[in-house]
Amino acid sequence: MSIVQNRKAYFNYEILEKFEAGIVLRGNEVKSIRNGHVQIGDAFVTLKEGEAWIHNMTIQPYDKTSHYQPDPTRMRKLLIRKDQIRRLIGKVQEKGLTLIVLSLYYKQALVKCEIGLGKGKKNFDKRDSLKKKTLDREAARGFKGIVS
Repeated sequence: MSIVQNRKAYFNYEILEKFEAGIVLRGNEVKSIRNGHVQIGDAFVTLKEGEAWIHNMTIQPYDKTSHYQPDPTRMRKLLIRKDQIRRLIGKVQEKGLTLIVLSLYYKQALVKCEIGLGKGKKNFDKRDSLKKKTLDREAARGFKGIVS
C-alpha cells in the first residue's frame, strides 16, 4: 500500500535502477506517516562511510505527542545491505548519477522506501517526455471516442 510517491522524480530524472530500503524512524514519526504527514518531493540519498542517509524528507510532528519531537527534516538512516551499498557507491561516482527517493509504502507493518538510481534529464529530454505524454493522452481520448 503506497503512502506517498515522488512523481516529479520521473520527470526530472531517467531512472536506471530501483532499490528497496527500510528507514530508521521513531515511534511518533511512524504515527505521523500513517496520518499522511510526509513530503518527499526534494528528498535524496547520500552514501557516507558505508551507510545510506536520506535528506530533505519532511515528516511533520505528530500532534498528539507530548514529549520530545525530533526535527522534521533531520537525516534518517536507510537500512540497505552492505553489498548493495558498495555497488551503489561505485555507480554514484559515475558522472551524473544520483539517488532519488521515489516512494514510501507499507510492507506488512513496516514503512519502506523505494530509491532510484537516476540520471538527470536535460531540458530537451523533458520536452520530449511532455510531448510523448500529450500524444498518449490524445490517443487514449481518440480510442475512447471510437468505442463510445
